[in-house]
Amino acid sequence: MFWVELIVVLAMIVIGARYGGLGLGMMGGLGVAILSFLLGDLPSEPPIEVMLMIAAVVTAAGTLQAAGGMDYLVDLAEKALRRHPPAITFVAPLVAYVFTLFAGTGHVAYAILPVIAEVARESGVRPERPLSISVIASQQAITASPISAATVALLGLLPGAPSLGVILAVCIPATLIGCGVGAIVASRLGKDLADDPDYQQRLAAGLADTAVAAAAGPATWRAKLSVVLFLIGVVLVVLLGTFPELRTWRDGAGSRVLGMAQAIEMLMLSIAALMAMTCRANVEKMANGSVFRAGVQAVIAIFGIAWMGDTFFKNNLDQIQGPLQALVTQRPWLFAVALFVMSILLYSQAATVRSLMPLGVSLGLPASALTGMFPAVNGYFFIPNYPTLVAAINFDRTGTTRIGKWVLNHSFMLPGLAATAGSVTAGLILGRLIM
Repeated sequence: MFWVELIVVLAMIVIGARYGGLGLGMMGGLGVAILSFLLGDLPSEPPIEVMLMIAAVVTAAGTLQAAGGMDYLVDLAEKALRRHPPAITFVAPLVAYVFTLFAGTGHVAYAILPVIAEVARESGVRPERPLSISVIASQQAITASPISAATVALLGLLPGAPSLGVILAVCIPATLIGCGVGAIVASRLGKDLADDPDYQQRLAAGLADTAVAAAAGPATWRAKLSVVLFLIGVVLVVLLGTFPELRTWRDGAGSRVLGMAQAIEMLMLSIAALMAMTCRANVEKMANGSVFRAGVQAVIAIFGIAWMGDTFFKNNLDQIQGPLQALVTQRPWLFAVALFVMSILLYSQAATVRSLMPLGVSLGLPASALTGMFPAVNGYFFIPNYPTLVAAINFDRTGTTRIGKWVLNHSFMLPGLAATAGSVTAGLILGRLIM
């Protein structure tokens, strides 16, 4: 029966991946129904708390976009990129990383990808280089962002309940190191534009135009205020996660500690409310924005897929735990490989964390190792059909960013593998030193 259930779970993941985030959630729900009604498994509790936290964060980020704050950040990013054009392969991923770090979603990369492509071409740099590692950096930063769905999911699962500050102290430098390694690899991709015969042929045919739309104009004070408010919210989340005494009440009955999940939910919804009132953010526009839509899809995906994975693992823990425990005890790094493979299948860092990290805890892996392996959940660059990868390919009119003849030999593969390996290696070392 174990193998039948495993086939059902994998089939739902593969089918769901063809339909995107919403499809993963739907197929995950169908998988739970099959495991329960047809195969006799007891369904686990759905990940309601994680979903509510993600919904609150996405509401704040969507309000920021509706208030014009995201456009203001894009303008700042363009100025930073144009200051050092020859070094764009190293500057662009840093900009993409910072955007995701504070926004909590890698989908904000859409706003800066055309700018990166244009600046690279104007500077004579092969756009494939900065575009590929910028997409990877926007994914790596999700596992370093204090408000990302993946970090929020990890926070409540680690043994010993390490603080958010400790997790960030490991993950931020680890992912930055990984992105640096990936940038070095990306800087060696392909030939320079002047020596690339394919580009020269496209240029001669008039197919290499990379013009982007003109800027919308100077940012309003309301757009700037929305950015300030959002950053205040992020800082408060980090402070409350790092110092539990800030969310502790003492009375005659003793002390009561506000849960981090509730703290995040209250803070992010409050920041969204303040932005809506003071920055005149159009709430209807927010609901139609790319950030909000992507976040809602993430919530639905986690709802179905994480629920199905948790149901499967809990009902088959005895059969899974023994063999895996022996294997992971001898070679703990293999759990990082499992996280990487699962993220390829799920197309979601948060869903991967919610589905597989509880298994790592049950196998006895320490919090330091699980935190160090956290960046391994950034594997969905492996198959080049994720939206940010496809967007980067389309924004590069020089044709240098592409999917190869054999599909997997695409522009993002080597930088992605290098960045992930570098992040996990650095994370494991830092985890032992810090935690």
